[in-house]
Amino acid sequence: MDAKIDYLLRQGDNALILSQQLCQLCGKGPALEEDMALSNVALDLLGQTRMWLSYAAELEGQGRDEDRLAFLRDSGEYRNCILLEQPNGSYADVVMRQFLFDAWHYFLMDGLTRSSDPRIVEIAAKSLKEVTYHLRRSGDLVVRLGDGTATSHAMMQTALDDLWMYSGEMFLYDAVDEAMVAEGVAPAVGPLREAYLSHLADIFTEATLSMPSPDAWMQRGGKQGRHSERLGFILAEMQFLQRAYPGAAW
Repeated sequence: MDAKIDYLLRQGDNALILSQQLCQLCGKGPALEEDMALSNVALDLLGQTRMWLSYAAELEGQGRDEDRLAFLRDSGEYRNCILLEQPNGSYADVVMRQFLFDAWHYFLMDGLTRSSDPRIVEIAAKSLKEVTYHLRRSGDLVVRLGDGTATSHAMMQTALDDLWMYSGEMFLYDAVDEAMVAEGVAPAVGPLREAYLSHLADIFTEATLSMPSPDAWMQRGGKQGRHSERLGFILAEMQFLQRAYPGAAW
């Protein structure tokens, strides 16, 4: 597969899988305002998915569109990071997963606004406006819950400790990532990771949470199509209609 197409699928699949996970929480938020916020973030990510997958489909040139890429691939063809397929779990898990992703997503989109590919610049610039809000919201929740009650603090620390091993995959660059950096399409990993860790350290300090070691062992494989069994269940629900009624329209 062409490196740029693979890179575009990674961005689209990250947004798609997290959007689907958040959609499962519709009507289950701890408060009405937060329930609406979760749904709005899911819709933002779904809109970003369409832009990334549409561009990937155009470059692929095999007659597929964003819907076919979203609904008619098997799990091994998805390129999302493993972090995003972790269970919703408690609300602490949801908030921490969102924050770990949002921080990386923000600095990546910011870097992509300076890409050598004008189409990617356009997508990143539009996405950055939404992702800025996502990061502000999730970071605020991490602080409020981390520096809240003894119970909320303990739950947030547990969520951070449990999810930390999935937070480094985004920075484990492979041949696809390196090719994009060499072409000026994507930002280099060093400054991106430095900005990410600096922001996390600031938020976790304010939240009175202990940040695990950045050099800890990290899970990997999602970007290459190796996923947890959890992704299969996510896709089974997400793809059911198109699988059961191919080409359905209304």
